[in-house]
Amino acid sequence: MLKEAVGYYNELLKDEGLKKSSVDQLDSKLEEARLIFGGRRLAPYLRPHFVDESDWVSTSTICETVFGTLQKIRDAAVESEKVIEELGVTAEEKRLIGPDPGYAQAAPTARLDSFLTEDSHTFVELNAESPAGIAFSDSARDIFLDLPIVRRFSEKYEIYGLEGRKRLLGALLSSYREYLGREPDRKPTIGIVDLKDLPTVEEFELCREFFEANGHTAVVCSPEDLEFDGKSLTAKGIRLDIVYRRLLVREYLPIIDEYPELFEAYSAGAICLANSYRSLLLHKKAMFAVMTDEKYGHLFDSRELSAIRAHIPWTRNFKPSSTKFYDEDVDLVEWTRKNNGKLVLKPNDDYGGHGIFIGWASDEAEWDKAIEHALKTGDYIVQERVKTAKEVFPYIHENGEVEMVNSMVDLDPLMFNGKTGSAFTRLSTSELANVSSGGGMVPTIILRGKKQ
Repeated sequence: MLKEAVGYYNELLKDEGLKKSSVDQLDSKLEEARLIFGGRRLAPYLRPHFVDESDWVSTSTICETVFGTLQKIRDAAVESEKVIEELGVTAEEKRLIGPDPGYAQAAPTARLDSFLTEDSHTFVELNAESPAGIAFSDSARDIFLDLPIVRRFSEKYEIYGLEGRKRLLGALLSSYREYLGREPDRKPTIGIVDLKDLPTVEEFELCREFFEANGHTAVVCSPEDLEFDGKSLTAKGIRLDIVYRRLLVREYLPIIDEYPELFEAYSAGAICLANSYRSLLLHKKAMFAVMTDEKYGHLFDSRELSAIRAHIPWTRNFKPSSTKFYDEDVDLVEWTRKNNGKLVLKPNDDYGGHGIFIGWASDEAEWDKAIEHALKTGDYIVQERVKTAKEVFPYIHENGEVEMVNSMVDLDPLMFNGKTGSAFTRLSTSELANVSSGGGMVPTIILRGKKQ
């Protein structure tokens, strides 16, 4: 049914009037909704990503099983120095993850990046520190569902969108209730904290507007806006109860001595911080190395081990060592050197596609150089190549012309307190689907079936 539905949508694109009115409305609404990233369209495509409802139900179940294994690794890391070292946590980071956040959930919000094909569903990364895109995807959903071409499509097919901001607020409030140990006597004030002048600032404003529409005082602020008197954390004169942390650890550590207020308030238990610094343990890409290394298999039950084998690519911390590639004993560095066609090297803690070396897109000299860089840096993982999802999408050029282009399709389910609640899809004509690397996003729309 999915192929048939997409084929019908593509036929609708042949109606020049319908196509032009849809492009014009998309551009107008993207600008109005502030869905602009670095001065360009966040969604430069004229079709949402349709996912069959049965696939979405299956995806949700798989995500929740995989996330359960991550929670177990987080718990093991809190107790075990060996697991901490395996994850590549630095001495500075250990100081941040020390204080108890006051709630049990490893990451109230998270995003699993995956490829869904006809015969596989593989997760390649996890963003557990503070995933971007929750508010953007809500706005994009509303915009796309109202496009003339999508409305015409929905006359024949039953579709529905997903909702993230409502679940985000729910996750923040449940963390706050657990942190307090009781129901709050008033609606808590929420601070959205990140560095100044980032491309994602528009998304912060969308979150602020949603929080305020639901009765919460909310403020977008940066570390230099914060003041802590030993009891209360304030931002721009407003006392904060919850900090929705968008400020990544790797961006905070270089300025923590200059602006220590956030960490001081968290350490003193003066705020509920979500996600807490302990979510960094899940955010490290070496988390997948722990999941797929048989020496940590005792952490998981049989159902979780089956999910890992089916949906997580083989991964190892990249360093001189002996290990196993499934049943094969290998010298990791030399084996990696000889098998670039099926491997990728990634920084353990970075985002936006920075520092990634794709083995199958590199010649021998380039791959050798990548290996030396990874070894010198000392904090890389090597990961098995997975089957990527590709599909033809209508791409909108800067001049408004629409061209059908083959695109990589990265489905990104969003998790809230360990439950799958929403998703968006990133598209790219290159091997990297990151929006900050030039890709684009579209809403994930669930296809229920033909209308009677």
